Amino acid sequence: QVQLVESGGGLVQAGGSLRLSCAASGRTVTSYSMGWFRQAPGKEREFVAGISYNGGSTDYADSVKGRFTISRDNAKNTVYLQMNRLKPEDTAVYYCGAELGRHGPLGVVASSREYDYWGQGTQVTVSS
Repeated sequence: QVQLVESGGGLVQAGGSLRLSCAASGRTVTSYSMGWFRQAPGKEREFVAGISYNGGSTDYADSVKGRFTISRDNAKNTVYLQMNRLKPEDTAVYYCGAELGRHGPLGVVASSREYDYWGQGTQVTVSS
């Protein structure tokens, strides 16, 4: 079993920055691809960013490209999401997910259905 705990959310003004962290425990996630998703009220959970288990590949939703950066520190069993130039439409609960690396060391998974473990989420609110 893998437990994921997100942190770093909060209230920020438009144009500001936040850095989310996702700490894994229970087992190492070095062979798991990782992803960040978000869900706004009344909307479905959507892919934000993903990173392969060797860290060599990343992917982003078009809405966050150029503003968000996903990274991982396998020594710390932690994944990060640096969010810059935040917009009110980025307001959502952000979830971290872990996928069993089925797509190989460079695989990045954008479908939430393929993820095996989820954290409880952290709220991000961007005021205008």
